Amino acid sequence: MIELDIPGFGRLTLHHLVLDYNGTLALDGRIQPGVLSRLTQLGALLNTHILTADTFGTVRSTFGPSDHNVHILQPGDERKAKADFIRALGPQSCVCMGNGNNDAEMLRHAGLSVAVLQPEGVAMAALNAAHILVPGIEAGLDLLLHPSRLKATLRF
Repeated sequence: MIELDIPGFGRLTLHHLVLDYNGTLALDGRIQPGVLSRLTQLGALLNTHILTADTFGTVRSTFGPSDHNVHILQPGDERKAKADFIRALGPQSCVCMGNGNNDAEMLRHAGLSVAVLQPEGVAMAALNAAHILVPGIEAGLDLLLHPSRLKATLRF
């Protein structure tokens, strides 16, 4: 669990890290360098969930059996499926990271939402729904490993 009291933003009690895969954790289906070690560290603090349509078919081989919960979404309305997923967890207990149009509703409802700018870009819907924009997944995960950075960014 990560707990923060951010002046003007409010109190966060985070239990779940919910991540998009392609465009956020991975580029062209390949995990970005430094991500797995950060996820391992965060696994001691948060339950990690990876949501993906698995466009490139690589998520299972990347994570195999691990402490990270991989959820492959059925083709169709991934935007609704992601939002429904965090609603079931309790949106205020979730920190969500994503970059695509199909991440926007998940980001909009999360207790803390982070739009991740990777080479694939960030959809405007995701950017407008997020609390924070970071220049890469490593920076986003590092915000959780060093939570005082969140206070510096989010305080009023």
